[in-house]
Amino acid sequence: MKNGSMNLLRRAGIATGSVAILLLALAGVLYALFDEEKIKQELTQVVLAKTQRQLVISGPLELSLWPNVAVRLGRTTLSESGSATPFLAFEQARLSVAVLPLLKKQVSVDGAEIENLAATLIRYKDGRLNIADLTAGAPGQKVGAGETASAPLKLDIGHIRLAHARLVWRDETSGKTTTISDLDFSTGRLLADGERKTLSVEALRLMTEGDLPGPQGNDRFTLKLEVPQLAFSPEQSRSESLALSATLTGAGRNLAAQLTLSGLKGSPEAPEAAKLDFNAEGKQGATQFKARLSASLAANLAAQSFRLEPLAGRLDLVSPGMPMKQLQLPLRGQARLDLKQQTAALELGTQFDESKIDARLELAKFTPLGMNFDLSIDRLDLDRYFPPQAAGSAASAGTTQANAPSPLDFSALKNLDLTGTIRIGALKVRRLELARLDARLKAAAGRLDIAPVSASLYQGTANGSLGIDANDNGVVLRQRLNNVSIAPLLKDLLGKDVLEGRGNVTLDVNGRGKTVAAMKQTLAGNAALALKDGAVKGINLAQRLREIKAGLGSKQEVTQAARSSEKTDFAELSASFRIAGGVAHNDDLMLKSPFLRVTGAGDIDLGHERLDYLAKASVVATSAGQEGKDLAQLKGITIPVRLFGPFADPAWKIELGNLVTEAAKEKIEAKVSEKKQEIQQKAGDKMKDKLKGLFGK
Repeated sequence: MKNGSMNLLRRAGIATGSVAILLLALAGVLYALFDEEKIKQELTQVVLAKTQRQLVISGPLELSLWPNVAVRLGRTTLSESGSATPFLAFEQARLSVAVLPLLKKQVSVDGAEIENLAATLIRYKDGRLNIADLTAGAPGQKVGAGETASAPLKLDIGHIRLAHARLVWRDETSGKTTTISDLDFSTGRLLADGERKTLSVEALRLMTEGDLPGPQGNDRFTLKLEVPQLAFSPEQSRSESLALSATLTGAGRNLAAQLTLSGLKGSPEAPEAAKLDFNAEGKQGATQFKARLSASLAANLAAQSFRLEPLAGRLDLVSPGMPMKQLQLPLRGQARLDLKQQTAALELGTQFDESKIDARLELAKFTPLGMNFDLSIDRLDLDRYFPPQAAGSAASAGTTQANAPSPLDFSALKNLDLTGTIRIGALKVRRLELARLDARLKAAAGRLDIAPVSASLYQGTANGSLGIDANDNGVVLRQRLNNVSIAPLLKDLLGKDVLEGRGNVTLDVNGRGKTVAAMKQTLAGNAALALKDGAVKGINLAQRLREIKAGLGSKQEVTQAARSSEKTDFAELSASFRIAGGVAHNDDLMLKSPFLRVTGAGDIDLGHERLDYLAKASVVATSAGQEGKDLAQLKGITIPVRLFGPFADPAWKIELGNLVTEAAKEKIEAKVSEKKQEIQQKAGDKMKDKLKGLFGK
């Protein structure tokens, strides 16, 4: 037994020695046959024949056999197809493979390394990529009759390292270039089994930085991905965690964001994450923000669909330009994304200050964007979030807009396909207050229609529509205000205190233009006004008429700026307007009060914000009171009052003309009539006396 054991050991030693001698002999033969320049030349010829690209290996080509078979390649460049322009280059590449597993059709790589890789990817104006020739064709060969399919490949790579890579993406269709200037990628051990369809990776790490086109030059970015361990099999996938972080720095702004997935599980086609955490903070000028969001994640990679539910998070915004300086928004909801079908859905709720907001958004397609939405807000005061206006800006807002070329750009509508509803319980915007706002929106083919839109405002209601057409920069407004209180409406909307009363207003106007001023000068359509129990601010006609009565001997005309402290009361006021070329013309003004009737005609130039209007006032009745006695002398006389000047500073002028003559004529005629009646009375009395004498009575 002992001799048998000794014989076995001796034979094993002899076999081992023989294998070692054979391996050494093989290594010697390989070294003897290895011809570096010939291999370089043959590789260059093969690459040129198959790809029409020039391969230049200017660095050394080295072979080592211990402890593993390793190939080291020095400085190498590859040109663009049919050109000498460099496409790809690297300073050094090394591949180390274990020998014995190769005999079993197993690839056991000790390591794969590339240093200082530089590559340029280009999308030409016709949409072609400069790597199209390298990626064309089937990824594998078909097995023909009588051929045996190769066994599934197994990989065992100790590590992979890509160091200091530089990648450039140039898009000639948009004229933009993105550069990744320093990319590092590495892994620990990587195992893959083609037969079992399994893959596991340890210590996967990616770091990069580069430049992106920004609004004020290039922005600098960094990106970092870390996965401690990741494993895939047909049955399940798992990972301890996945962490992705990024930064962006540019002129006057910076951004930092982190995304973490933990508790990854499920199959490779349908992975799930027990928790997704997203945190971001940044600064744009003086504005700062922080955001955080958490949810569970479920994905179907084959269907390219993703679900986040439930969503919970918060957004903090700090800006000296906001009246409240700081804004905090809690977030809740859920989201769904389907890349294959190009659909998405988001339900989101939040609350800030006194506002509760619930929104639902659905994307029916990504390109062109097709969107359905529903927005509901209980109350919203937008004035709290606008920068404060300078003193007097409301009153001069129209003048400022007329003088400054305020642009109107509706081009965003041209690629928008949208339908939705907006409901707001109470809304305040630029001092205008509305309640129960309900609007339906539809955007398509470059046009936005808001119809119908209704609201309660200033003790009345509003109903109508608004249309915006980006194709000709046109706007159409149709609106009817019913039983509104006009004074607070005008004061809040235009900053004007010129009219009191309650009633109806109708508008049917349209205009087009590239600026606010241009659109106002093209306004056309119709408008009408019907009010009761109100007053016209700026002039007290009754007082002016009494002053005229006191100074009938004077022929001087009276001109005076409008005074907000003065007003002319009325029981009824009505007027209609025809609008063309930005000018509203009226010729049917009717104002009624207990003592006065006022008619009028004239133009209101909306484009240049001026008015030229002639009102005609008549005293139609007097009373026994002092005011009636003062106006009795002017009864039946029509007094012209001209209103003129810019909206911001109008004036009025009483055009006396032959008013004195007419008043004197009226006085003479009255006396003549009185004298005539007196003569007729005396003649009648005498006739009666004669008749009495004649009949003896």
